[in-house]
Amino acid sequence: MVLTLIASFLGSSISLGTLIFLLFIALIGGICITTIGPGGIFVTIALFVLLPLSPGAVAGTASATFIATGIAGSLGYLQSGELNNWDAVKAAIVLGLTSIAGSYIGSEVNKLMDGSAFALVLGGFVIFIGCIILYRQYNTLAQEKRLNIGSLKGLIWMGIVGLLVGFPGGMLGLGGPVFAVPLLVVLGAPMLLSVALAQVQSVFISGMATVGYALQGVIQWKLAFLLVIPLLIGTVSGWYIAQRIPVKRLKVALAFVLVGLGFYLILGGAPPPS
Repeated sequence: MVLTLIASFLGSSISLGTLIFLLFIALIGGICITTIGPGGIFVTIALFVLLPLSPGAVAGTASATFIATGIAGSLGYLQSGELNNWDAVKAAIVLGLTSIAGSYIGSEVNKLMDGSAFALVLGGFVIFIGCIILYRQYNTLAQEKRLNIGSLKGLIWMGIVGLLVGFPGGMLGLGGPVFAVPLLVVLGAPMLLSVALAQVQSVFISGMATVGYALQGVIQWKLAFLLVIPLLIGTVSGWYIAQRIPVKRLKVALAFVLVGLGFYLILGGAPPPS
């Protein structure tokens, strides 16, 4: 009954079955956000595949939901200690601030994309992320190659990652962890610290992207507010899980799922939104 009323509130374009599936995807995505980083991307893909939304509406609506998950994830990792030192604070600030410009530019570039172009770019990006996860999983860095995030070299790398992540994050509505976590881990930052830093960065990226898409008037606010609920539940649950169990198998499984979804999008599995 409640779901039926909510579906009616959102509009006739969303069926009850589609709504339930979206909420489920948001829950799983939230769990993945704070366990291994890539997770919000499932919400973006679901919005694009299941609903007749423009690329701007997909990216804007997804970005609006990731502000809350970024704040929740940041608070969780602050409590568990990953962000509770000066080196981590400096790295998070540099990572976040350098993401802002790229995020806004990405939201502007999105206006030039139709549904087919959006599917192609999103699919290629998803495959790339899956490959990065697999590479890092089976190529362990030597201790001397691990990144000291508090050093000048470490902060420079934070700035580079911020710029690299901000643009696609804003253009595709991916938040930040989906790209930032694999990059930081490949550079040599510890897994939990990488996830923690990416939560802070996500607030900056999603916040700026949301402003850009709000100015365009394309965000589906009702849907965004609804999706935030399962996303937040998943985000808190994922943080709890990440503190207690190894997630190696989950990372490998996620990588293969991402690669598969990427090819699905590129090969036309998702019809261009109207």
